Amino acid sequence: MFTTWKQWLWYDWLLLCIRFVIWFSLMITTIQHQDHLTVPLWIIILWEIAAFSIPWICLMFSYRYYLLTEMVLFGGVCFYLTLLFPAAYLAFLMPTFMIAANSAHKSFRWSGSITVVLFPLLVAIFSPGTDLWAIIPQIGLAFAIGFSFHLLVSNYRQNEIIRNQKLVLEQYLSQIEQITLLEERDRLSKDLHDTMGHSYTSIIMGLEILRTELATKDGEQKIDSLLQLARNSMEEVRAYLHQIDSPQESLPLTVTLQQLAEEFQKHAKVNVRTRVIGEEYIVSKQAKMTLYRCLQESLTNAVRHGQSTEIIVSLHFEPQQTRLDVQDNGRGVDEWKDGFGLTAMKERATQLQGRVTVYSEKGEGTFISCVLPRLVQLSDERIRLCIVDDHSFIRDSLHTILDGQEDLQVVGVAEDGEQAVELCRSLNPDLILMDLEMPNQDGIRATQIIKETWPDIRVLILSTFQDTERAKEIMRSGADGYLLKSIESRELAETIRLVYRGGTVINQDLFHKMWDGNDEEESVGPRSDGEEYGLTKRELEVLNLLSQGNRYKTISEKLYLSNGTVRNYASTLYDKLGVNNREEAVQKARDAGLLL
Repeated sequence: MFTTWKQWLWYDWLLLCIRFVIWFSLMITTIQHQDHLTVPLWIIILWEIAAFSIPWICLMFSYRYYLLTEMVLFGGVCFYLTLLFPAAYLAFLMPTFMIAANSAHKSFRWSGSITVVLFPLLVAIFSPGTDLWAIIPQIGLAFAIGFSFHLLVSNYRQNEIIRNQKLVLEQYLSQIEQITLLEERDRLSKDLHDTMGHSYTSIIMGLEILRTELATKDGEQKIDSLLQLARNSMEEVRAYLHQIDSPQESLPLTVTLQQLAEEFQKHAKVNVRTRVIGEEYIVSKQAKMTLYRCLQESLTNAVRHGQSTEIIVSLHFEPQQTRLDVQDNGRGVDEWKDGFGLTAMKERATQLQGRVTVYSEKGEGTFISCVLPRLVQLSDERIRLCIVDDHSFIRDSLHTILDGQEDLQVVGVAEDGEQAVELCRSLNPDLILMDLEMPNQDGIRATQIIKETWPDIRVLILSTFQDTERAKEIMRSGADGYLLKSIESRELAETIRLVYRGGTVINQDLFHKMWDGNDEEESVGPRSDGEEYGLTKRELEVLNLLSQGNRYKTISEKLYLSNGTVRNYASTLYDKLGVNNREEAVQKARDAGLLL
């Protein structure tokens, strides 16, 4: 009840004040004329107290309960007093106004009939000194005024909802713009990094290896000149990438989250307080983006669904983990159900070996906690690596980069898949960095043999290009991750630690490209199934798995898709079927005979 009071607006308090004034006046008048009462005064007083409080309490829960109790209790008091004092029917004008103001939907039909017609008719029948045709216009006018007040309040509420939704939409548009710019920046930077960056790195590493083979002074001078040219060109590429780099990525995590909270507070008109606990340290790009999306979704849910007015955001930098807590003072729920956004949050955290937990109680708000492990160097053990690549300068480059990490140790190198299998047999490493295109035996076949023979050995694919078909094969062969060689050295080391500890890392852009082409091919020409609704073969596969009760994560694993791609397929088929959720889609598919 106290939570309801906090949500009251000016018109709720106005109605309460009017009710109290009329009730208090009625109490005073009753006491002054107690000699004319036919029942004890204390009974009338208790009756009037009940007529004031019980309907008002019922209004907190249901307007229908309020209407019934108001008519029975307050109407009953007014009817009794009218039998004794014919002019007392005027006391029923206030309940009439309140009944009209708090009616809703189709209740106006019966509430208006009872108050405007039935009550005056009963008064005219049992109180001969009253004029029916004088009472009906007065009570009808009170009901009309109450109905007008109801329309005014409804219009005000709709305007408030529209204003709040507008603020939320403005926040969404701002974030969509940021995400679009970020994706375009990522695309451009990856294209530059995958072409010019990789080429210059290969040239530099190759020239460094040739330095020892050329003993003449002229040869050394030429190599130095070529190295300087390559390094200068590489610096120009890096400078260009830095210019188009996203400000969000270059800023510390605390600044990024504080800016998001301040922007949300400005648009959504809620009080968002942020605090940082512990000494800040550097986190990976994946962890940074996961925490950013978690806060983004938590803030939006707190306002849209919880109707919160105050949100507290706490970022904890702990020795073994990074934790983001979001507490709001919204409505809360007794039985929490994960929606689309929260499910995506949990899947993001799971990919980084983290977790998202939600605690909610009706009337007590909602608490969301996102915990990500800190991928620091392992102090008590070393990760034993093998590098498999047919280019010597790539092997040497990776060897140099990874041996610089205290917890990483390169124990062997190989030129093709056959040598990789032999290294696994003789060295039993913890993790293999595997190239795809190699002579004698490629990375796909080598991965299949390694995972069948030594399932505990983790395999991380490092490829130069985004070959979608080859990527599909390698993930089906049991690889634990797929990355591009353009990845930064720090990100590579953190990814190795993540995969070693049981995580799976897949380049999401690659998987989007992997299936987009297939869908276009499947959409051409007539289909044997789902032709009426225009469903592709892939969408039918997703639909069948949804009908079996599978979650998006399970479907992504079975079809070798990313979670985001599966969600896109689900959203598209919902739109084609003309439904809003999984249950409706499954039922419609069964009726149409689309399920296997």
